[in-house]
Amino acid sequence: MPKTLPASMRARLSALSATTILVASTTALILPKAVDAQSIESQKTTRLEKIEVTGGKAAVTIAEDNDTIVPTRNVSALKTDTPLIETPRSVSVVTRKELEERGVQDMIQATRYAAGVTTGAFGFDPRFDQIYIRGFETTTTGDFRDGLRQPYMNYGTFPTEIYGLDRIEILKGPVSVMYGAAGVGGIVNRISKMPEEETHREIELQYGTIGRTQAAFDFGGPATADGDFLYRIVGLLRNGETNYDVADDRYLLQPSFTWKPDEATSLTVYGLGQKGESDASPRVLEHNGRLLRYSDPDYDNQKVTQYQAGYRFEHEFDNGLTFRQHSRVSDLDLKARYLQFGTEVAPDVFDRSPVAISDDQRAYQIDNQVEAAFDTGAVSHTLLTGLDYTWITSDFGLGFGAVDPAYRFDLNNPSFGVSGPTPALTSFSGRDLRQTGIYVQDQAEFGNWRAVGGLRYDWVDQTSTNKNTGAVDRKDDGELTGQAGLLYLFDSGIAPYASYSTSFVPRIELSADGKVLDPTTGEQIELGVKYQPEGEAYSLSAAYYRIVETGAPQYVPDASLPAGYYYKSAGEVTTNGFEIEGRREFDNGLSVIAAYNYNDAEITGNVDPSLIGNVPSTKPRHVASLWVNYLLPDNTQLAGLSLGGGARLTSSSYTSDANTAKNSGAVYFDASIAYDFGEKNPELDGLSLAVSATNLGNRREEVCTDGYCYFGQGRTVLGSLKYRW
Repeated sequence: MPKTLPASMRARLSALSATTILVASTTALILPKAVDAQSIESQKTTRLEKIEVTGGKAAVTIAEDNDTIVPTRNVSALKTDTPLIETPRSVSVVTRKELEERGVQDMIQATRYAAGVTTGAFGFDPRFDQIYIRGFETTTTGDFRDGLRQPYMNYGTFPTEIYGLDRIEILKGPVSVMYGAAGVGGIVNRISKMPEEETHREIELQYGTIGRTQAAFDFGGPATADGDFLYRIVGLLRNGETNYDVADDRYLLQPSFTWKPDEATSLTVYGLGQKGESDASPRVLEHNGRLLRYSDPDYDNQKVTQYQAGYRFEHEFDNGLTFRQHSRVSDLDLKARYLQFGTEVAPDVFDRSPVAISDDQRAYQIDNQVEAAFDTGAVSHTLLTGLDYTWITSDFGLGFGAVDPAYRFDLNNPSFGVSGPTPALTSFSGRDLRQTGIYVQDQAEFGNWRAVGGLRYDWVDQTSTNKNTGAVDRKDDGELTGQAGLLYLFDSGIAPYASYSTSFVPRIELSADGKVLDPTTGEQIELGVKYQPEGEAYSLSAAYYRIVETGAPQYVPDASLPAGYYYKSAGEVTTNGFEIEGRREFDNGLSVIAAYNYNDAEITGNVDPSLIGNVPSTKPRHVASLWVNYLLPDNTQLAGLSLGGGARLTSSSYTSDANTAKNSGAVYFDASIAYDFGEKNPELDGLSLAVSATNLGNRREEVCTDGYCYFGQGRTVLGSLKYRW
């Protein structure tokens, strides 16, 4: 069993005879009574204009919302255009402007200044986007792109290239009523760059630590004079390394096209092809003050090729109904190998043996929606009904090679540059998961009140096949989830709210009798208040939450059982927390983003009764961040120059559920500087230079989770030259 994988990944690797995730659909329509044209016009005046992620008015609205660090709307929380101030749950939005101001280069950097988000639970591990919301992982259960889950089955995940995104919307707490299988902590919805009505051309060159070189382009706009056809093509080429000689190579091509035959109809077709290489075992150890890789950088690699193709269709009927359909196919091919430590054959001298991994995933997803806008007396409704389907298949292979003296590693005299064959795959499993969900949600407006209620039922069919023995296990689950929220919007822009929501996640782990475990479920109560006066460039939100996750898989060691890894659905964690997030853009060029999260987690159920009452491992109680950016005034000699700086604080956390030792807390500092040449020289309009740095103090704290220890990422500095026209 590889010992260089995070706990959530090890759990999947151990279940070699199980099978996988997701779902299929057609269309469910709930049609209100017909309304006349005058009534329809009346309804339009009581609602903000609809937002669509692609094409038409939506693209313009999203683009405008991305030109600020104080966004006003979101398209993820309720799958409708709902202003953030009227959404009765906590949502953080990271806009394109914020991404560029901070010089963000990956999903970890993108999300870590949002309230309630923690990163680095396994130190520096660029294989996966390890993001936690309110103390619960979203790496495998909350990875969404454009409203559809990026599937995970055994080991591999779909890496996200940040340059291909327009914005990121972070939903906190259970959202299964809208998205089906999703963890109790919430989801991170990555919103892709799609065609816009305004012409956009951009090329960018980057260079930085460690030997990182990158070229990227982003072209888009109308493809025809009448604007019926829009296009956007995003591309990227990167070669380089990161800390600890971990590779960071990537190639991306992301085209999209929109056809708008009229104002009521749009069709967007998009694709993504991406190849990348990292390392399969970035884990390091400290010996005599020196950080050493367990594996060998020359032998170690993890190569991932992924393709996605999909379409989004929308049509607004004359009777107030809108139909949407979003479908996507995805394919991921992962090949990895690394060296793992074995027996200590002499003082500080260890044998090593090779490990090989193969993971192939294919997914088909479709989400059908019908939205109806109508009034019942003084109450205005936005009724959304939908049916979604996901079907994921996976083929997983694992192989272990014999101990080879050529791989032996002396900690006192380390040498690198090992070469050798990749071991043959010997363990094979197949998984098939089909999930169908039907949901209905009503958003009601009556005076200053905003109410949301929704229900969803999912059918999940899993099949796990051990391809070595031919053993097949099938698991059918059905789960009802829901949400309810109530908010009062004062004319001053203050909006207190209360909400309740539930979640579920199908499991793939096996019990001792060879059966797949029941789903993990969760629930949250949230009380909060938001403040965002209309037309003002500032916002403030605060929320108290109580989350209970029940039925989490837990490893059960038992020497009397056949060789393997077996689990029980016995884990329960109860979390009480508080978070606050503030954003402000001042007229003098100063902007501020501040966030704080208090998270008090307790183990309330466990296979080991002695652990009940303890704090779960790697869950810091306090996390805070502050980012300040200053753009110098136009009437100064340094017009066009902007300076940014940030601080991130994480308190200590326990290294294991036993609470016998702690990971130390730390403070990290980031900075950026950018210059727009066109501010002082119109001939250079569109040319800009930016330099960003993360972890200025080069702190590399060790983070341990249940015996697996990783070190943090060191200082990185990156320069970017960009030209837009």
